[in-house]
Amino acid sequence: MSSPRHLLITGAGRGIGAATARRAAREGYRVCVNYVANDAAAGAVVADIRAAGGEAVALRADVSRADAVQDLFERAVAAFGPVTHLVNNAGVPGRIGRVEALDPAVLVRTFEVNVFAAFHCAQAFVRRASTRHGGVGGAIVNVSSMASRTGSPGELVHYAAAKAALEAFNYGLASEVATEGIRVNAVACGLIETDIHAEAGDAARLQRYATRMPMQRAGRPEEVAEAIVWLLSDAASYITGTVLPVAGGR
Repeated sequence: MSSPRHLLITGAGRGIGAATARRAAREGYRVCVNYVANDAAAGAVVADIRAAGGEAVALRADVSRADAVQDLFERAVAAFGPVTHLVNNAGVPGRIGRVEALDPAVLVRTFEVNVFAAFHCAQAFVRRASTRHGGVGGAIVNVSSMASRTGSPGELVHYAAAKAALEAFNYGLASEVATEGIRVNAVACGLIETDIHAEAGDAARLQRYATRMPMQRAGRPEEVAEAIVWLLSDAASYITGTVLPVAGGR
């Protein structure tokens, strides 16, 4: 991939997305930090990148909406030129609980953010980057979860199901665009030190589960970011349709 490299990361104001933005900027990517609500958090990520000599801009958009995604890509192109790399990181866990107690609105929102947003962003990316459409190619990384394998019974079955759908999307899209200069891969995160646990309604979950991991600890967002940035890079040029576990042995 020739320079300049332009990376758009959804949900990049915090956690894994923020860590990936900072790590990619150190590799020379121009970074669009997408976020949905927290201006201060996204602004802090951009400030960190700029302070280190990188290029970044914060772009607010709800990527679960197709129209918002089209506008987001137009603003990204205006900022740094064609988007050459995409990380579909935006996600919500919903609330912890059993399936029979699940609020239908939570179920809908879980799929809107974890699945539909990835479709919307991938569509916008492929229409611009695919050699079939006159683009120069690029790479996509989707951020999934090991919950897609365990099902997360009694806690987050809805979230696990959404991530399983994301992985099916990952496989299918990778095959669809494999001859069009675009690689599509995913990382499946294990227990990671982010605020997703508190957001789901159980802030103590991280500590409770950490010692159950083979490595006896939770992972850090920066460790996931390393895997994502590697999959985006030319070092992974013969890898597509893969889901890479970043889960401490799970």
